[in-house]
Amino acid sequence: MLTILVMTVIGADRPGLVQLVAACVADHGGNWLESRMCRLGGQFAGILRVEVPSAQAAALEKALRELAARGLQVTIHAESGAVPPMVGAMVTFELVGQDHPGILRQISSVLAAHGVNVEELASECVSAPMGGGNLFQARATVLVPTTVDMLALRTDLEKIAADVMVDLKLS
Repeated sequence: MLTILVMTVIGADRPGLVQLVAACVADHGGNWLESRMCRLGGQFAGILRVEVPSAQAAALEKALRELAARGLQVTIHAESGAVPPMVGAMVTFELVGQDHPGILRQISSVLAAHGVNVEELASECVSAPMGGGNLFQARATVLVPTTVDMLALRTDLEKIAADVMVDLKLS
């Protein structure tokens, strides 16, 4: 019997943090299934999903929590069984525009209003070419349920994009 654990990790960035987590998982007979990790503002942050023999799950959780003494905070959630797959179309969108507060709030409000689930989201602020301030860039993959009117979703997203003055590309 296997237990699936989903966890977040965060700590001041330095070499070896991934190795600390990977060693804990391997030392308890676990298998690293998937992860997303990056450096953000001097912090190392990540999410990961592992499977471990159920008899080792409690010991692995304890070992992961003990990483706090080495500067890595780990929050662990046990997966609660099979999650029914959502049915729909995967859509990718990219947006770019002058950075200002509230861009993601407005875009995500449209997605939520249509029942669209964000599967993956990456964003950053970068210097605009020619010294024009900062640009906000985001790329998202979303799952649009089959019950959603794609034309209405596109129209609502394009309206918000015009309101917040960003270029939006859906594919």
